Amino acid sequence: MLDIKFLKENKEKVVQNTINRNVKVDIDLILKIHFKVTEVKQTIEKLNQRKNQISKEISGNEDKNKYISEIRNIKISLPKLKEKQNYLEKQYKEEALKVPNMTSPDTPPGFTDKENISLRKKGIPTKFNFKAKNHLEICEKLDLLDFKAGAKVSGRKFYFLKNEAVLLEMALVKYATDIAIKHGFSLMTTPIMAKDEILSGAGFNPRGPENQIFSIEDSDMSLIGTSEITIGGYLSNTILNVDELPIKICGISDCFRKETGGYGQINKGLYRVPSFKKVELFQFVDPKNSEIVLEKILKIEEEIFQGLGLPYQVVAICAGDLGGPAYKKYDIEAWMPFINEKGDYGEVTSVSNCTDFQSRRWNIKFINTDGKKEYVHTLNGTAIATTRTMLAIIENFQQEDGSVKIPNVLHKYMNGIKQISKKK
Repeated sequence: MLDIKFLKENKEKVVQNTINRNVKVDIDLILKIHFKVTEVKQTIEKLNQRKNQISKEISGNEDKNKYISEIRNIKISLPKLKEKQNYLEKQYKEEALKVPNMTSPDTPPGFTDKENISLRKKGIPTKFNFKAKNHLEICEKLDLLDFKAGAKVSGRKFYFLKNEAVLLEMALVKYATDIAIKHGFSLMTTPIMAKDEILSGAGFNPRGPENQIFSIEDSDMSLIGTSEITIGGYLSNTILNVDELPIKICGISDCFRKETGGYGQINKGLYRVPSFKKVELFQFVDPKNSEIVLEKILKIEEEIFQGLGLPYQVVAICAGDLGGPAYKKYDIEAWMPFINEKGDYGEVTSVSNCTDFQSRRWNIKFINTDGKKEYVHTLNGTAIATTRTMLAIIENFQQEDGSVKIPNVLHKYMNGIKQISKKK
């Protein structure tokens, strides 16, 4: 949520920003509603002041009759005005929450992921000197994955991981959390459900027509799509001291999203599924440090994927492809040999600087060095999303005999297994 004072003073910039980000929102309507809210508040304040003044005048005056009519009118007017204020404030909040964060000046222009900019590539895309297979074919041969049973039990695109795939998933989580600990993050497992007000604070619309969130019927709860939501909510309505910052939390959770996608090649198998495990890197920081911290989190993500030996590229996300809360965002895309007919890079992590956009909604402040209260900046980044990382490992490290080599950094987490081979 943007500061209303900033919005008033920078209306043209905010309007242009919504156009650049391809977001439809009526800024004039928001300002109009806010003006009405202010008018009603002022009227209520004046009536309360007059009521207090009458009380003082009555105490020193025997003729109370001349005040009776005025007091009656005030008592009738105040509840109606308060009801109008509540209605207008609700309307204002609904509209104001549609406004996206401002955008970093060095964010590339553009409206779709086709206009994102590749900044650098690490590693050489995998080439095979044998007839290679996609991860679904490999997993079937090695008895690692069962989508048919998942669909029977839970619905389309749900799945069972089996045998060494279970160990691989757990190994990835442990590998990522060990690196997070090395970089000073505290570990946290989080609830898999959150109140809708907490999701809204993160910038997710839990009840909107185009949302990707699984909402719980007859409740104000939804399943989380990322522990970014619950970690942010953890410190909601909190005032911190500047010496407590930065707060670095590594969240481990199951995640749930409706993004089951269509039937195209990119949506096959583990690339787009409704549930997966994720290790999230989240920081609450002093605003003056947030741009530096963004680059640091990106380096940690690169460290993780360099360690796995997967070819990848770092991508700067264009304005129109940013999520509402993000001021600036990078993705890491790993090479996936069968994401399409020729192979391509597919998103495996993202990292965003959300400035004070989320902290205003969650009401998370700190007392700065001048003794003044200020909103913290929040940043979030993916350490590991297990399913897509497993997909990349299985396809890139397949061998001619049908086996899959395990990256060296994962050996110690795999009960000594260095290669997944067909069962005898």
